Formats: sequence, C-alpha cells, structure tokens
Amino acid sequence: MDATTAPHRIPPQMPQYGEANHIFELMQNMLEQLLIHQPKDPIPFMIDHLQRDNDYVPKIVILGPPASGKTTIAMWLAKHLSTNLLSVESLIAKEYSPLAADARMHYQKFKMVPDMLLIRLMQERLKEEDCVRRGWILDGIPETREQALTIQTLGISPRHVIVLSAPDTVLIERNLGKRIDPQTGEIYHTTFDWPPESEIQNRLMVPAGIFEGETARKLLEYHRNIVRILPSYPKILKVISADQPCVDVFYQALTYVQTSHRSNAPFTPRVLLCGPVGSGKSLQAALLAQKYGLINVCCGQLLKEAVADKSKYSDLIQPFFEKEIAVPDNIIMKVLKQRLDQQDCVERGWVLHGFPRDLDQAHLMDSLGYKPNRVFFLNVPFDSVIERLSLRRTDPITGERYHLMYKPPPTIEVQARLLQNPKDSEEQIKLKMDLFYRNSAELEQFYGDAITLNGDQDPYTVFEYIESGIINRLPKKVP
Repeated sequence: MDATTAPHRIPPQMPQYGEANHIFELMQNMLEQLLIHQPKDPIPFMIDHLQRDNDYVPKIVILGPPASGKTTIAMWLAKHLSTNLLSVESLIAKEYSPLAADARMHYQKFKMVPDMLLIRLMQERLKEEDCVRRGWILDGIPETREQALTIQTLGISPRHVIVLSAPDTVLIERNLGKRIDPQTGEIYHTTFDWPPESEIQNRLMVPAGIFEGETARKLLEYHRNIVRILPSYPKILKVISADQPCVDVFYQALTYVQTSHRSNAPFTPRVLLCGPVGSGKSLQAALLAQKYGLINVCCGQLLKEAVADKSKYSDLIQPFFEKEIAVPDNIIMKVLKQRLDQQDCVERGWVLHGFPRDLDQAHLMDSLGYKPNRVFFLNVPFDSVIERLSLRRTDPITGERYHLMYKPPPTIEVQARLLQNPKDSEEQIKLKMDLFYRNSAELEQFYGDAITLNGDQDPYTVFEYIESGIINRLPKKVP
C-alpha cells in the first residue's frame, strides 16, 4: 500500500467482517498456542488448531475452603456445560496410568501427592481428546502458589477462576454435617441438603477427617495458601459468597463462566437505541456521543436537516412533512445511508435512534449492510412516560423549556403564558407507545443479542448500564 496516499480509507465491510468472525481473537489465540507449544513446523500445528475449534471450551478453576461446596458446584457446572471434572481424587484414581499408580502409592503412605507428580498427572489428563474438545474444570487445584506458577509455566491457563468464600464458623458447622454417597461421590448435608430417597440415605457415609479440630487445621492451611494463589489470576478471578443457598451459588458461578472477558480487539461501536417516545433515547445518545466521540444519528433530525439544507432529497421529503404523514422507508434509508457512509461514522462509530421502528425497516437496514453491534431496548412504563412528556411546557417569549414537576417555571407570570406542544398530549403519547410496543417484540427477536434495560430510573444510571454493555463483550444467553 502506497504510504504517500495516507490516510487510507478502510471499507466499512472490513472491520464488520473482523468483528463478526472474531478474527482478532482467532489470531491472538493461535499465536498464544504457538508460543506455548513451539512446534517445529507451525503450519500443520495451526491447521490442526483451527480444525479443533476449541478456543471457547470451558477452562475453569474452582477454589474454596473445606465445606464451601466447591465440589458440588464443580460437579453441577461440569454436568451443565458437558465438560470434564478433574480433582486430585479423580486424577490419582485413573486406570492404566503409571503416573496415577505412583500417585496412589504415595497418597496411601503420606496422605498427599507431590506437586510435580500431581501436575504431570494433570498434564497427561488434559492432553486426552475429551479434555481438548470439551474443556475442563479443576476442583481445588492448584492448592499452593508453587502449583499455580508451575501450571502457568506449562501453558495451562484457565479462562475463569472462581473462589468460594464463607466465615470459618459457618464452614466448621457445615463440615460436621457433611455426608458422602460412596457410589456417586455426591456430597450431602444432614441439615441443608438431605436426600429424599431412603436408599441414598442408608448408604451415606461420614467422610474421613470430619471433626472440628481437623477442620480448623485445614482452614488455617487453606487461608495461608489462598492469599498467595490469588495474585496469579488477577483479571479472571471472581469471589462468590458460599454462605447462601447452593443453587444461588451455582447460578452466580454459571453466569460468570458464561461471560466472555473483555477483548483487546479493535472495536468501532455501532449502537442502536430502541424505546418508546419519552424513554430517554436522545439523552443517552448525546451522552454516548459526548464521552466516546460517536456520531449521534437521530433519524428524525436527519430528515429535517435534509429539508432545511435543500439537499437532493429535500423535494422528496417536503410533501410528507407538509401533509404531516410518515416519510416512506426507502426515502428515509437513502438519507440515513448517506450519513452512515460518511467517513466520521465509519471511523468513529455511531449511535442511531428513531430508526428502525418495525421489522420491515430493520430488514431493509440489514440488507444494505448497516448492522449495529450493540442494540439496547429502553423499557419505560406508560405512567412514567406520561409524567415525563405531558408536563412539558415551552415559554413562547423566551423559548425556554420547563417541566411542571422537575423544572417548574420561576414565577406565576411565566407559568401563565406557557404552552404545551400538541405532540405532548396524553392521547398522542398513548398512540405512539402502542405503536412501538406493537412492533417491539419482533424487533427484539430480530436483534437476538439485544440488551433490555429498565429506562425508568436516573438517566446516568441507565447510561452506566449502556456503557457497560458497549465496553464488555456480549454475554452468552444462560439457558
């Protein structure tokens, strides 16, 4: 590419393709694997890596003190995500493995497995096809900082680390009631989680080492180690309180592991704000434009400017304005296309509101290649919208705008001359809201990754939610 022709104009289709197909993340993951494994011939290695298509399989570490419920949460996650659960017990119990046989002998003698032997066992297990294709969950591994650093050195890096936490008094009480099913390995509790089936009740056993002094010793050892392990996972760590119902802990853990971390990929926001009249779309668009330099594209304003500027579409739009009827979709799309194709929109991104209003318009915009990468629906109850809009007034002398509740006029004299825009009457508002909600379900279905927000709160709180939705990668839908 000739450097003398800079700045180069990149076609808008190129970044859209890169974002849609996660090209940056694909290359980043492939480079990581090359540096970790350092194959003699990189080309076949990269082909094999791409064919495996396992960049997003679960790679999870779950840590926690004794009786925090980490094994139960790990088992539930493994079942829900169809992945493999690895623990010290399952690794040393592996059949037909000389390493596992050595580990069992060592464990029978000393009640522990040396770090390097455990890590070699884990490395051997993670190379097996089911772990490569379906991912893994490590239950209680690493146990020490030395294990954590050795695991990192070998290129074994989790995507999510969950640490369960609860007061020691709760854990000691919980541990004393723990029972285990020798057939399935499921953990139960005499108070909190007793099985209804009498068959299971009869075969439950008290695990070894379940008494207060031993539990206190294990807790002390855990606290000594965990503070040295946590710095190894600074950006992928989530602490969850285990002092709550197990189901709540599970759903918090599930939500976290199904959330993608922020990407370093170049990202040009193309934001669509949908919502009924009075939901605050214009204000949120202005705040986004101000903070992030996005181009604020209001469809209604574009049409007015096209008429005022005597543009080439002015004569097409003017008759519809005079008759106060809707401008046809094809004309709106021509004006919108002209604006979105300008270089500032392509380079800096845009925030669009006022279009599309129905499924046909959404299909039209999509067919021409204008695909938002973030869509937000602002939901506001009818009563709140009536309060926001029907109490708006304008001073015909000064042009100052007031709100009878939030920004009342300063004097009775000013209040007496205030006028209401006919569009702010309760009847007009109801018609527009009915129209929006008649079409909103189809729009939400069309934009499957859309984020729905409660717009009936402080506008800056709404803005924080929108901002979070733009900055972070879209969450996966939890089944």
